[in-house]
Amino acid sequence: MKNRIDRRDLLRLAATAGLAAGLSATVHGQEKEKPIRVGVIGVGSRGTHLLRVALGAGVDVPALCDMNEAHLNRAIGVVEKARDGQKPAGYAKGPYDYRRMLKRDDLDAVIVATPMNLHAEMSIDTLRAGKHVLSEVAAATTLDECWRLVRAAEETGKIYMLSENCCYWRHVMQIMNMVRSGVFGQLTFAECGYVHDGRNLAFQADGTLNWRGEMARDYFGNRYPTHSLGPVAKWMGINRGDRMVSLVAMSTRGAAMPYYVNKRFPEDHPARKIKFKCADSTTVLIRTAKDAMIDLRYDTKSARPHPTTCYYSLQGLKASYDSRIAGIWIEGRTQGNRWEPAEKHLAEFDDPLWTEGQEKAKGTGHGGADFFCVRAFLDAVCSGGPSPIDVYDAAAWSSIIPLSAKSITEGNMPQKIPDFTKGKWEERKV
Repeated sequence: MKNRIDRRDLLRLAATAGLAAGLSATVHGQEKEKPIRVGVIGVGSRGTHLLRVALGAGVDVPALCDMNEAHLNRAIGVVEKARDGQKPAGYAKGPYDYRRMLKRDDLDAVIVATPMNLHAEMSIDTLRAGKHVLSEVAAATTLDECWRLVRAAEETGKIYMLSENCCYWRHVMQIMNMVRSGVFGQLTFAECGYVHDGRNLAFQADGTLNWRGEMARDYFGNRYPTHSLGPVAKWMGINRGDRMVSLVAMSTRGAAMPYYVNKRFPEDHPARKIKFKCADSTTVLIRTAKDAMIDLRYDTKSARPHPTTCYYSLQGLKASYDSRIAGIWIEGRTQGNRWEPAEKHLAEFDDPLWTEGQEKAKGTGHGGADFFCVRAFLDAVCSGGPSPIDVYDAAAWSSIIPLSAKSITEGNMPQKIPDFTKGKWEERKV
């Protein structure tokens, strides 16, 4: 089977050519080709990692922002080393000093890599300041933030991309190409989950809560949906031919965090007095406009080994896939009534980005997915768009956070999922 070639594919092939050549990171519409000028808000471990990936793509970095001066100075040093002593300006004067950075006229784009509850406000401010945005996940934590983010992107015309790296895993992109080529036929069901033991990630070294721990203390529902939902939403054409219309959520008791705290900390430690609202496991069932269903699980508190964080399965009329066994079954192609390795079909359905860029992606994080995610954003800025994971995707996927909590609060009642495209979902390209 041959993959259908359209404008989307041509753009991706153009990006592949850029990857193979080292990607000329230049800004769309400039009279002369100049490197994209990127700032970063939040240069902790994740932000500094993304900074390194962006520097590897050839961007200039005029400015960085972080309230933690040790983090900021470390990141400045990373830029100085990569750019032969060129020192970016640093912004560290309180939680809103990033707005002073956004007033600069030598920034084309900004990477937002702060704690999750800050992503929406900082992204909105960045768009309104006339800069493109690559935001870490999730995009927002309330429906109001989701709508404000959509309006900011629409009204400014700037490129917004959600940095959902799981969409760029090789096996995820392979399945996407198989879906596009009709291997699965009509899609009816997907299952996905973000499941791993992350209890230790809730605490600073001294036992105080970090932002993840504060989320576990203060919130419930699915607080981190996009790593699991993003790939299956892409496969199922969510916001591009179908859309999520409603959900219902259920959760277990919250036993794992108290158990972990009592084992880790002595009796007189303040952590033992914290009352956590988070459940151990939350399941969200999502119905789409075309009566497909997504089973979405979130569990970062239960004790388990940690070989991976995400799993995905997909069911169509003609094929079935399950990442947990790396297996696929295709009617008329798979021999017998048993799973076969999905990798068997990689040569036919591998994505051009991976075919050409896998060597460059090595060591860039998340199995190379970070490399392709950052490059996809820079390519969108270079070409003037479209964004591969745009503001409508970001809002829809992130809306699961408040809506799952609302469903649980109301006794597992169904909740309507807004149409952030305002009726355009049927006509948008996959």
